[in-house]
Amino acid sequence: MMIRQIKFSLALAAVVLVGGSGISMTAAEAGEVSSQQIRDQLKTSKTRSLSGTRAAMSPDDLATIKRVSRTRSLSAGDREQIAAIAAKRPTIDLEINFDYNSATLSPRAEPQLKSLGDALTSSDLKNSIVMLAGHTDAKGGDDYNQSLSERRAEAVKRYLIERYRIQPDNLVAVGYGEKQLKSSAEPLAAENRRVQIVNMAEHDEAAK
Repeated sequence: MMIRQIKFSLALAAVVLVGGSGISMTAAEAGEVSSQQIRDQLKTSKTRSLSGTRAAMSPDDLATIKRVSRTRSLSAGDREQIAAIAAKRPTIDLEINFDYNSATLSPRAEPQLKSLGDALTSSDLKNSIVMLAGHTDAKGGDDYNQSLSERRAEAVKRYLIERYRIQPDNLVAVGYGEKQLKSSAEPLAAENRRVQIVNMAEHDEAAK
């Protein structure tokens, strides 16, 4: 009984640093993530100066984000650029269920997608530019995983546009396949199969 309680407590408290800046909570570890948790995580800036105020986004980074938000097909260079920017931005990982070996959202994904949609249309995040990054585990070939991760990120984007009327230019869908394993020590682990949500530009920055 004591062991079960310890495991449960650790699962609820599982919060890890991503890229030395943004915080990522894995749904596989912490259960379904609520709308409020997503809001709190994405609206909180983790990049601060010595004075304690949020570091402003550079004009070059903002220009890159706005450009890729209007680009239908991202190149490998685009993916690398926005990954570097995302490493400095507020982020959260969500477990969004898909049908096996496909980019079709399963009914089990509905509650988590609803929480995400509610969060992104809240007053805190409305009009922010948000990246939806698909990740896979290392099972299968590189090209297949890259394609699968892109299609899954696009499926989440379509859901948010159709159900929540979020502007397409405010959502950047990108796939990273198996290139950014969350657990490199366990390349086939479930925690590697995730959708990363990143607040790339807050609403005040996106409006500039």
